[in-house]
Amino acid sequence: MTQHAVARLEQLDAKRPLRVQAGNEEMILVRQGDQVHAYQGNCPHAGAPLEEGVVCGGLLVCPWHKAAFAVDEGAVCEPPALTGLRRYRAWVKDGEVWVDDQPLPKNEPPRHSDARTFVVIGAGAAGSAAVATLLDHGFGGHLIWLDQERQPAYDRTALSKFVIAGEMAPDEVSSLIEPDQLRRGHLDRRFGKVRVLDAKKRQITLADGQHIDYDAALLATGGKPVRPQLPGVDLPGIMTLRSREDAARLLDAAEPGQPVVIVGDSFIGLEAASALRKYGAQVHVVTRHEVPLAKQLGERIGRCMRELHERKGVVFHGPTEVERFLGQDKVQAVQLANGEKLATALVLLGTGVKPATAFVQGVPLGKDQSLKVDAELHVAEGLWAAGDIATFPHDGRPVRIEHWRLAQQLGVIAAANILGEQRRYNDVPFFWTYQHGRTYEVLGHARDWDRIEFVGEPEKGDFIALQCVREQVEAVIAKGYSDAMATLSQRMKRSLSLEEALQLIG
Repeated sequence: MTQHAVARLEQLDAKRPLRVQAGNEEMILVRQGDQVHAYQGNCPHAGAPLEEGVVCGGLLVCPWHKAAFAVDEGAVCEPPALTGLRRYRAWVKDGEVWVDDQPLPKNEPPRHSDARTFVVIGAGAAGSAAVATLLDHGFGGHLIWLDQERQPAYDRTALSKFVIAGEMAPDEVSSLIEPDQLRRGHLDRRFGKVRVLDAKKRQITLADGQHIDYDAALLATGGKPVRPQLPGVDLPGIMTLRSREDAARLLDAAEPGQPVVIVGDSFIGLEAASALRKYGAQVHVVTRHEVPLAKQLGERIGRCMRELHERKGVVFHGPTEVERFLGQDKVQAVQLANGEKLATALVLLGTGVKPATAFVQGVPLGKDQSLKVDAELHVAEGLWAAGDIATFPHDGRPVRIEHWRLAQQLGVIAAANILGEQRRYNDVPFFWTYQHGRTYEVLGHARDWDRIEFVGEPEKGDFIALQCVREQVEAVIAKGYSDAMATLSQRMKRSLSLEEALQLIG
């Protein structure tokens, strides 16, 4: 281990990390008064350069996906990162900042003997976050992790953004939990499909007939793609995108220069349109709307997105609907309600998902097949739910939000509550979408907004749009403005007026 003088204390800004080199180690320095902390230089989730992050409220917020870490010890406080930052010893001597070039040992939680069996069903965003939390909190009992995929716990958001663009192989998609994390505790990973979960008996029956009795279980099975009940919908060549295997099949079927029809203009549908266009396919999007995503983002931003896609060669058909799919042994064309017929051998359905809850017995399901949970994500005695399948109270109203990072946040909270804490969701929903090389970020969850205030112009470049109910900010949409979005991700945890938001944006 070697000691290095890497900076002067006066160089450090309390709101912005400084990137330095110590031997072969790249790290960031974070100033807290006259103290300095040294951490790994890149976010453990997706490698974002943390010197571009912002320090606010005692947290270091990642510039890309808004993971948050405690400034004083590097512990992860908010996903999508599921592990804390690697720490290095740092000290100040005569106004100069010194660091060791070898990381400090990790603080392992004590593990006490525990006779209980906990089961987490699902290894997507919510399930992975829950398992990471249980292991991180030192659960010493039998932890069973069930999933239907043989290689679970990966970043599914990459499929529609990068994998089907041909920029990343399906098996290169990053894992959500590092192998050394999985070796902690008594983790029993199993491949299998749940046939029945009996909430009253606290028993799980797998498709192969095996029974598992549990003390506590977390349902984190996510969504199942919806296939609309239309003539010909089961023809070969009509696909959905939910897994690595789906992405591999789609890539195998797609051919540069050949047409692909995407049904639906959701975020996933438009990301897929962008990715497949990058791959070289001739992309057609069938939409019910004149302006995509107008309900979520407003008409002005939606129009800008559509124009971006059209400049890149995507062809929109609508407002209309699919009437039927045509073909003999495989799909050959899509017949639209407006009379158009689109010749194609490949269709991607972007028609939404429904909660994967058909196997749950002993608790009522909502009209949308979701599970209603209380503020602590509790479904029934010994049973919790998190992610796309959970309808939970938020701002005084029940909501079900299909966002990747929010599913992770709920998974963390549910796991903590299984261990006896009493945590509730008081964070800010956040998601991002990547289309034709541009990243758009959304903070908050506005359902009834009545005005949008713009800083910058979406037609010309970077902008922030504030969705408001009267003078109260409900959600923020941005391209660029990374610092402001990182700050707002924390500030929006409490009531925020339009005037204060504009001051923060500067």
